[in-house]
Amino acid sequence: MDIAELEKRLTRLEDIEALKQLKARYCEICDDAHNPDRVIALFAEDGIWESGDFGKAQGHTAIHELFSNFRKTFSFSQHNIMNPIIEVNGDRATAMWYIMGPWTYTETKEEKWFALRYDDDYVKINGVWKYQHLRVVLRMVAER
Repeated sequence: MDIAELEKRLTRLEDIEALKQLKARYCEICDDAHNPDRVIALFAEDGIWESGDFGKAQGHTAIHELFSNFRKTFSFSQHNIMNPIIEVNGDRATAMWYIMGPWTYTETKEEKWFALRYDDDYVKINGVWKYQHLRVVLRMVAER
């Protein structure tokens, strides 16, 4: 194997690890009361957060507003993320993740477990991976 092929393989592995870290930061921010000030840094300027069940927002201002509403809606969440399938193609990437976790609603005190799937598109901007389009697909809800 020549040095160019080795560099290509190393870059791919570094990109995959960076995308795993991006998802971990996203989950930690969500579990930090869906912190709207922190989450926007993870998205491209024109990035999209979308879910048929929870809403859609495009751009930093709209994503900030959506997460501000999540902050009011949920008093607790725990994002337990798993099983990533990540494909990297230059400065673009896609991934599918599964998540299982508990959420507590602020007003009603209802406690629910959600099973969700994330379908993500990423873009590398100035050497940093960002969300271009994060999609949340609700798969199951269980009430306590």
